[in-house]
Amino acid sequence: MKTATLRALGAFLAALLLARPAAAQTPAAAATPAVAATGSLTGTVLDSLKKEPVPYATVVLLPPAPNDKPITGVAADDAGKFSLTKLAPGPFRLRVSYVGYGTQTRAVTITAGATDAGTFRLPVAGTALAEAVIIGQKPVVEIRPDRIVYNADQDATNAGGTAADVLRKAPLLAVDGDGNVKMRGSSNFKVLVNNKPSPTLASNLAEALKGIPAEQIQSVEIITTPPAKYDGEGTAGIINIVLKKGVEQGLNGRIGASGGSRNSGVNGSLNFKTKKLGFTSSGGTGGWYGPNRSERTRFGKTDNSTLTQQGVGNYSGQWMYGSVGLDYDLSEHQSLSLAASVNRYAGHDYNNMLNDFVSPARPQDNQLFTRATNSKFSGLNGELTGTYTKTFALPRKEWSVLGQYANNSGTFGYDFDQYLNSTTNLEVGRANYRERSRGRTPGSEVTLQTDLVQPFGDKQTLETGLKAIFRNTGSVANVDGLTRGVTEDFVRLPGRSTDFSYAQNVQAGYATYTNKLSKKLSVSLGSRLERTALSADFRTNDTSFVRSYLSLLPNGNAQYAFSDNNSVRAAYSRRITRPYIDYLNPFVDRSDPKNLVYGNPALSPELTDSYELSFNTNGKAGSLNIAASMRRTGNAIESIRLGPDASGVTRQTFANVASNAFYQLNFYGSAKPAKGWDISGGPDVQYIVRRSPTLGIERRGFTAGLNLNSSYKLPKNFMLQGYVYASLPSPDLQGQGAANLYYQMGVKKTFLKDKADVVLNIAAPFNDYWLYRNTTDTPTFSETNRNYSYQRSFRLSFNYRFGQAQQGKQRKSISNDDVKGGGGSKQGGQ
Repeated sequence: MKTATLRALGAFLAALLLARPAAAQTPAAAATPAVAATGSLTGTVLDSLKKEPVPYATVVLLPPAPNDKPITGVAADDAGKFSLTKLAPGPFRLRVSYVGYGTQTRAVTITAGATDAGTFRLPVAGTALAEAVIIGQKPVVEIRPDRIVYNADQDATNAGGTAADVLRKAPLLAVDGDGNVKMRGSSNFKVLVNNKPSPTLASNLAEALKGIPAEQIQSVEIITTPPAKYDGEGTAGIINIVLKKGVEQGLNGRIGASGGSRNSGVNGSLNFKTKKLGFTSSGGTGGWYGPNRSERTRFGKTDNSTLTQQGVGNYSGQWMYGSVGLDYDLSEHQSLSLAASVNRYAGHDYNNMLNDFVSPARPQDNQLFTRATNSKFSGLNGELTGTYTKTFALPRKEWSVLGQYANNSGTFGYDFDQYLNSTTNLEVGRANYRERSRGRTPGSEVTLQTDLVQPFGDKQTLETGLKAIFRNTGSVANVDGLTRGVTEDFVRLPGRSTDFSYAQNVQAGYATYTNKLSKKLSVSLGSRLERTALSADFRTNDTSFVRSYLSLLPNGNAQYAFSDNNSVRAAYSRRITRPYIDYLNPFVDRSDPKNLVYGNPALSPELTDSYELSFNTNGKAGSLNIAASMRRTGNAIESIRLGPDASGVTRQTFANVASNAFYQLNFYGSAKPAKGWDISGGPDVQYIVRRSPTLGIERRGFTAGLNLNSSYKLPKNFMLQGYVYASLPSPDLQGQGAANLYYQMGVKKTFLKDKADVVLNIAAPFNDYWLYRNTTDTPTFSETNRNYSYQRSFRLSFNYRFGQAQQGKQRKSISNDDVKGGGGSKQGGQ
């Protein structure tokens, strides 16, 4: 994803600064005898901080000062190298620039033969003063025309944390106390890792994020209007987690360890690169733990019944992560890469609940009991990806073929002991009723993909591609029960089991045409056609279905650059949402006897039209992004609550019952108020309209959020850093979502010649917990849920780096971002 975006973006900017052919621009001096244009000029463009190539940087040849009228120019290739030919000898200037970086201008003298201009080391935006280069720290947040990049490796408060901690601090994202993620207020988005999908993330994002150590994350990219080359799913956009990977010459790596009151772990990496072969590896293991507490109050409007539930307990889990990658250059224009990864997590959530249900109309249904429940879950995702990439002598032309096999599976279940007419738990042998359930969700994916980038001159590019995904999943679960005085042992409960398989095959083709109409204006138009074929087999009741449909997903954008650092962009895209296994699984989760949860295998996809207008500016003092957007979704998949029945039981499932509209205004900027002080963040305001003719509901209202991140450098290699996120309640289809507050501060000390650091992080030191309060209001009942998120915590981390780690060559990767699921909790989100 990143490589393709850089390619298109670099090509745009190159054309914006290139002038007409040299012959058409020759001033009056052209009347003098012509000099043979036999000279050539070559060079390389690197990032001044990481010493890695800057692909597709804009290189412009200028006359001697003060004349700034361009003579000719070119875009650097994937390795940051450039070459200008057929040049007349004489004195000139060479100017190199790229979005997000400062500009360098250097005097050169071209001879009748070959001239090497050397290496240009571009500083990141905001670190350039005039033509001088100042080597400084990369900003925590970079604002680019097509995305916002949160550089997690520059944030000291991430040390020792997990991917969930990192996403909590990224722009436009919010993470609640349960680890559920929202992007621009929506749970409908896709998460990629190194531009690749993770079935584990798709099925259970909240838990899977705990299995990726923060030290392994280089940056998080937030893409709000993805182009046609990306799969059509994720109506709010795409979150791409970019992991650190190798390397320059020689052996290098990293080791780290952390411990604290909420999580701990160890992790590391080892990398090397020879002339043609590159090797990268990383791995880690750790765990998370903490207390939990919740309260539920429900009032039945038709029978005046009341339900109160109070739960206390604890949670814990373990994670393991590992990856290995090989890159081999067959020749100057051909390369092979092979990557494998495994991500496993497992945990439990213990809860002791006091349940009190009172029905004045039906006293025989009154229930007072305690229930001790231990919910268990696990997930395993293994992936193997192979890539062949061929470049050509023609700059920017590239062809790639990719294949991926992913085996992803999960388990779920619970054990509970219930004690009737008791306000406390008794011995297990005195439980009136005991129940246990075990289930698994097997799954696999096979993906084949090919992409071609074909330039037409310096101003036009056509990107095309084909892709096929063959996805198989399902659910198998059984339930056993034991009633004291009726059965001596656990017996299989009839009608409670489930056994179904589900196949989802997607074939797609796309084309995107980009044209730089002028030095300042560029446009891109594209479309994606997807065919989806579904089949399901429900073996418990001997039913099945087969269906298919076509989806045309157009998109386009136009960008106008006022200057190198200021631009405005308008974009439109249509995207599709397909339900994932958690939304489809018909298994009924009865771990809470008064609130049953199950999926809906009859769900249809939803389509969303997105419109966005944004302004971007980068300067010495900082950067600013202002974006106004609107998203409209018809046939939206919503989580809905039904009931209660005469026994006070409600049912939660998913259905295509609403049309939603989000009107949003985002401000996000970065600034340097004083030497050594960096601050980034901004507000987000939304007006939300949710309509459901089926349920007879229309809800609308405002919500807003604020995200701030600040760091300050102290003498002797100390750094202070702080973060805060706050949001107002938001209107849901059947109620109101919770407000949010999370803040963290840390101090880092770097030593051993910048190879080691120790970080102390403290979260929410002034309050033990944050109360998340959600409400549900239907014609038959009203309910309030309170979740106490115990946020106060500390964590001490140590990291040591050896060798010289640098970013390796970017490779193509598969992005299966086409299904809905995992944007929120275990049961998904809205």
